[in-house]
Amino acid sequence: MADFSDLDVVVLAGGISHERDVSLRSGRRVASTLTGAGHRVVVRDPDASLLPDIARSRPDVIWPALHGASGEDGALRALLDGEGIPYVGSRADSARLAWFKPTAKSLVSRAGFATPDSITLPKDTFRELGANSVLERVLSSFGVPLVVKPAQGGSAQGVTIVDSADDLPRAMVDAYTYADVALIERKIVGTEVAIAVIDTGDGPVALPAVEIEPLSGVYSFEARYNAGETLFYTPARLSDEASALAGRTAVAIHELLGLRHISRVDLIIDAEGVPWFLEANVLPGLTETSLVPQAIEAAGLDLGTVYGQLAQAAIRDAQAESSTPEPV
Repeated sequence: MADFSDLDVVVLAGGISHERDVSLRSGRRVASTLTGAGHRVVVRDPDASLLPDIARSRPDVIWPALHGASGEDGALRALLDGEGIPYVGSRADSARLAWFKPTAKSLVSRAGFATPDSITLPKDTFRELGANSVLERVLSSFGVPLVVKPAQGGSAQGVTIVDSADDLPRAMVDAYTYADVALIERKIVGTEVAIAVIDTGDGPVALPAVEIEPLSGVYSFEARYNAGETLFYTPARLSDEASALAGRTAVAIHELLGLRHISRVDLIIDAEGVPWFLEANVLPGLTETSLVPQAIEAAGLDLGTVYGQLAQAAIRDAQAESSTPEPV
């Protein structure tokens, strides 16, 4: 294997999910950063030749930058485990937990953390019980405002803030466009923050919280990836106590879900300083407008150094796992 300071890295980007374009942007940004840090990088769009090529070329480490199901539901990660090649990010089982938002919310809630009240509605149940009856029950139980989102997915695709009951039917249609299961949450009013958690080998650490203030009022897909449509404050405009609690919460959730190397935990901080869990991202965006790179730089860290350290951590973890004897 090459020296840790001079790695052969394959960045996986693109794929066939709704987030393909974002994935390509993340992949190019990661590749450019690692190349600038002295590593040799190849960017690959997954296809039928990917696994045979990886098995033949045996890169030092793989960096999945595949947003959406193709990179975040655990399937590809399980196949990479079978190849025995190190990769940056969470293992397959943990990725599956975080990918399905209702499961992650249930685990977080059972551990004692706050998360908005919600209901999970598969499309088949919605149809079987009748849209009007279901929506009436939802409004009776939760009222408005609500947040409706696909139970899987990212980049705010299919997410709607529902301020009026008349807007709920359309919100359900939009959510079901991206997934067969919709998650309906009570909207929590407060400061929206994203907290990056990184672990380069000494345990997970929360980076400065990034506060999100979209100019349109909604942190939509366009607001995420078009420069100038959202104001970011790093560190977030929170009290020292609220910031510290949010950081501890993010690290605890990262560990609770079994995440690895890098994640992003999205929270709403209410007026009392209580952090409310929204979701955890096993593969946060790494584009030029994404939040994790902003947090790394706000912490006074060099992006290329951190990415290299994450790749090295993946290699060390793989070496440790391969040297662990099988249980008798």
